[in-house]
Amino acid sequence: MKLAIVAILVSLFNLSNVHWVSAQTTSNNTKDDSITLKLNVQSLTDSLTTAELDSAVLNETSTIRKKIGGPPPIQDIISIPKIFWSIVLIIIGYLGIRIISRAIEVFAERNPRYRFTIKSLVPIIKIFGWMLIIFMIITGIFKPPAATVLAFSASIGVAIGFASQDILKNIFGGITILLDRPFNVGDKIEIGKYYGEVVEIGLRSTRLVTPDDSLVTVPNSELMNQSLSNSNSGATNCQVVAEIYLPVSIDTAEIRELALEAVSVSKYVYLNKPITILFSHEIKERKSYMRMKVKAYVFDIRDEFKFKSDMTEIIIKELIAKGIIIEQL
Repeated sequence: MKLAIVAILVSLFNLSNVHWVSAQTTSNNTKDDSITLKLNVQSLTDSLTTAELDSAVLNETSTIRKKIGGPPPIQDIISIPKIFWSIVLIIIGYLGIRIISRAIEVFAERNPRYRFTIKSLVPIIKIFGWMLIIFMIITGIFKPPAATVLAFSASIGVAIGFASQDILKNIFGGITILLDRPFNVGDKIEIGKYYGEVVEIGLRSTRLVTPDDSLVTVPNSELMNQSLSNSNSGATNCQVVAEIYLPVSIDTAEIRELALEAVSVSKYVYLNKPITILFSHEIKERKSYMRMKVKAYVFDIRDEFKFKSDMTEIIIKELIAKGIIIEQL
């Protein structure tokens, strides 16, 4: 026990000596640098003007500060020219990202077959574009010391963590959507009470246009916490369902054949996929009806509701022309 205590005391004594020698060496180096600064300033006094002498003193002081390891002055990190060029770079980056995104969207519209694949690149370009701009501003313009960057990042991280938890949830949700890809730009999705075409996937929210041409913004955190349905999953075509109520006494075989022919002549139909006709019995207001459900695929998903209306109109016109509805009613 005594030997252990002695060993600890000896270790502490040696450690204090090491710290004392290190501090003494740093102090001596600081004194030597200060003496060097004084000698350099004295030698320059006779040959330089006052302005040149002040500049030389500042340069020598900066050199000594770098040797000692002290923090650089704030004017070396942030200045009006640096702020000006940062703003210029942000404006150029913003315009560049907008132009590139717009060019991609125009190119996608001209190539319907690859429209969804091409448009899915837009949110990725936006995210990496802004990351590149921020990186260029920090490393190319301000050039802060590594210690300053770490301290600032830690402070900002703590502040953001407490003040913007909802924003972070939306950002992580946006990144998850881009990686997991449950839907892409151009897909028709249903989330909660909203259904429409996805027009933009951002870091904070996703925007979709509803059938009545309303722009709905849904936070990405809600998209990750709710079930959603995707009508086309990246394809340009999707299934459209039209329902027509008929009397129970109809000949289903005749009506099925008539409906198949009527749907096949629609200008919106996609004939590479099957057309399905289903019948079911329902009672509405104490009356029996035969519900005919017509399932067909639209050639372009943007014509979904036009195709539904077209199917219904064509079938009803054919039923009237054949006298089926009039005879039964």
